[in-house]
Amino acid sequence: MSGAEGAVEAMPLYVRIRSDLEDRIRSGAWPPGHRIPFEHELTAQYGCARMTVNKAVASLAESGLIVRRRGAGSVVAEPRVESAILNIPDIRADILARGKSYGLQLLSRRARLPSVRRKDEVELAAGGSLLALRCLHIANGQPFALERRLISLAAVPEAADIDFAVQSPGTWLLEHVPWTKVEHRISAVNADGRSAKALALAEGDACLVIDRRTWRGDERITHVEQTFPGEAFDLVARIARPWDGR
Repeated sequence: MSGAEGAVEAMPLYVRIRSDLEDRIRSGAWPPGHRIPFEHELTAQYGCARMTVNKAVASLAESGLIVRRRGAGSVVAEPRVESAILNIPDIRADILARGKSYGLQLLSRRARLPSVRRKDEVELAAGGSLLALRCLHIANGQPFALERRLISLAAVPEAADIDFAVQSPGTWLLEHVPWTKVEHRISAVNADGRSAKALALAEGDACLVIDRRTWRGDERITHVEQTFPGEAFDLVARIARPWDGR
């Protein structure tokens, strides 16, 4: 028996069941809202006790990957967003939805090691390299947003082979890399010289900056900073209060 085979056999069955189910969720094979097999179906599939399956399913629910519904089974949870306002916007789709033409200009691209002086970069790289991108999103021939993005090649190695001169990095990530958590930080800034030149603004003009980090489970995926001219972007929050008819 090889060491690898011994390790598999030594793994508790509920851990293997959880791992199998989690792989299907994180790969996107089971999208949000998909019903996972009922516990009795998993019991038959793995030839184990109902308690073993229950333990695996309960672990997935505790981690937020699934939602258990009494009498209806368990379904894959919607991605959790740590913001009351924003989902992850697709800039290309947003520009097209405004009835404008979309363009993309890749300003720079390079794979590099993280800066040892920047803890956030080291955590994002996870022992590997980072793909550093700087690009300009264009609407009707005019600058719409300046994007600076780092992608973890440890988490998303296939990104190294994508031509981001013709495909928006954000659009590609949304379509190919499932995420489970996002953090947004929003700030108003005055454009510095470099940003002003790229966005065809005067230095010091008002801009909106969205700083975003995304995760897949405990794994960091990307960190992006998007700078918008103040008049080109807005944030809308709609909040509904419960109404009891009185």
